Amino acid sequence: MSAAAALFAILGALLVGVISPGPSFVLVSRIAVTRSRLHGLAAALGMGIGGTIFAGLALLGLAALLSQVEWLYFALKIGGGLYLTWLGIRIWRGAREPLTPAGSDAPQDASLLHAFSFALLTQLSNPKAAIIYGSVFAAMLPASPPTWLVSALPPLVFAIETAWYAIVALAFSASHPRALYLRGKLWIDRLAGGVMTALGLRLLLDAIGPRPP
Repeated sequence: MSAAAALFAILGALLVGVISPGPSFVLVSRIAVTRSRLHGLAAALGMGIGGTIFAGLALLGLAALLSQVEWLYFALKIGGGLYLTWLGIRIWRGAREPLTPAGSDAPQDASLLHAFSFALLTQLSNPKAAIIYGSVFAAMLPASPPTWLVSALPPLVFAIETAWYAIVALAFSASHPRALYLRGKLWIDRLAGGVMTALGLRLLLDAIGPRPP
């Protein structure tokens, strides 16, 4: 496989992974519908940077390190699982609270930073993403990839991650999805909180579960 063909194969595999629903999708869509389009785009930027960090670390060999150093992978999964579980419980408990207009309880810059950092932490809370990036790169990169290919992957990963979540933010910040959310806020928030909590608990159970022989 040529370097160009490998690049397109990697980007295709990563795109399929990015658009699969998960905690990142839940968080970005909720930020967009509860705050504003700009907040959703700030969250999309956080997702893009988080994905780029994982991709860069995978290229540097973190995925191989995590697969070999069991206690480090265990610690990262425990930390990520606790964070996602906390976030899910927080969303569930806030389901009955009325929707606060964007910017009414904090300066606009601070709330944008909050959306960005929340998204970045959510993206980085699942160390399995580093393994996924590492697996894709290991399977599809040539044995001796050219420098241009390795250099091109992190910015392209950033473009894919950010573009997809920007689409999610734009879609969910439109007036119709927002109106639907306002009508069903209690149950939508409880569903989002339940999904986030379940994902966190799954990561925790995966960390403490029996190891394969």
